[in-house]
Amino acid sequence: MKTVYVGMAAEILHEGHINLLKNASELGSVTVGLLSDLAISQYKEKPAINYESRFKVISAVTFVKDVIAQDTLSYKDNLIKLQPDFVVHGDDWLSGPQVDTRTEVITTISKWGGKLVEIPYTLGISTSYIKGVIRDSGSSGRVSSLKRKLINQTEALRFIDLHSALSGLIAENTTVEVGGRTMEFDGMWASSLTDSTNRGKPDIEAVDVSARIAGLQDTLEVTKKPIIFDGDTGGRPEHFAFTVKTLERNGISAVIIEDKFGLKRNSLLDHTQPFLQEDIENFSYKISIGSSAKSNSDFMIIARIESLILGKPINDALERSKQYIRAGADAIMIHSRDKTGNDALEFVNKFKILWPDIPIIVVPTSFNKISYQDLWNSGVNIVIYANHLLRASYPAMIHTAKQILIDGKTEAIEDKILSMAEILSLIPGTNI
Repeated sequence: MKTVYVGMAAEILHEGHINLLKNASELGSVTVGLLSDLAISQYKEKPAINYESRFKVISAVTFVKDVIAQDTLSYKDNLIKLQPDFVVHGDDWLSGPQVDTRTEVITTISKWGGKLVEIPYTLGISTSYIKGVIRDSGSSGRVSSLKRKLINQTEALRFIDLHSALSGLIAENTTVEVGGRTMEFDGMWASSLTDSTNRGKPDIEAVDVSARIAGLQDTLEVTKKPIIFDGDTGGRPEHFAFTVKTLERNGISAVIIEDKFGLKRNSLLDHTQPFLQEDIENFSYKISIGSSAKSNSDFMIIARIESLILGKPINDALERSKQYIRAGADAIMIHSRDKTGNDALEFVNKFKILWPDIPIIVVPTSFNKISYQDLWNSGVNIVIYANHLLRASYPAMIHTAKQILIDGKTEAIEDKILSMAEILSLIPGTNI
């Protein structure tokens, strides 16, 4: 019998996959090269369903004889090993990110007389379409999206600051090609600092939670990626319970609250009188109240620990972690203003020995020389770039305003700013 190789992700098995496999089985015995989670993340969004689950599903399909792992986008290694008579794929890879993969397949199988058979793409159905329908079906899917990403992660998740719907669209849609891989942000950080600054107010919880959530509505309407909400201290425990319910109802994936006591002051500023850290028992109680208020178990309450900011030993942060996790914290954020970041990384290393399955979040604003890869290698699960979009926008606006005053016209700055056509093209549904 002739042999057939079919490479696929099969993240959500649908009629298009079945049609492809049926056609392949008519050519011979079908082996599916099931793309690993890492291979999928190299050309599109990380899979919502992990490799082991996808393996079980595709193995049960009648048209499939065998399933093996394909650990890269390249088919080459598996093809050389199996030397199939046919490789079957949909004709959708004639353009897009898999064009080079297609060329390599043709070159490889030609060495033993293999043939590429391309099946017409099944119109009206795709994994991306199905995922979009699920995402758009309600806020509960969005609430759960962060937990799903953490379960299936093959690298640290990247979050970037959000202060307007436009910045949300930037976070949602910005992609770059690095070494043949498509890189993007995994979600957005609704920071109280950027929220307050954007309103011209100090970062002292002067903008209440209700106003901040109302301000998020525009962003929620035009984006789909998960949002982590900066909950400052969380307020009184009884109030925090309502905050959790409101965030869940609006589709926010997680809230971070910090163990400060009293009036909120930014942790990264030098203070002649340092802020006070909340009593462990009191903060644990607040976490437990918030955890009990959850109606969706995938909504995450993240405890931010300020011990290192105050110069306390790492053991203090570890002890707080233990108590906060017992109280119901789903993850821990460690904060530091040490420019080397050594204290934060030491904490992460010790933390992961004690709680390997609890996610760790860092905000490397101070220790910005440490690379993303080094943070992931140390055990960090989420990296939040907490205020960079806002900080980038301010000097650009100041420069433009000054130049207009100096020149009395806008000619000199037009090539340094977006055209009206470009700015309108950023907005979904705009016809230009």
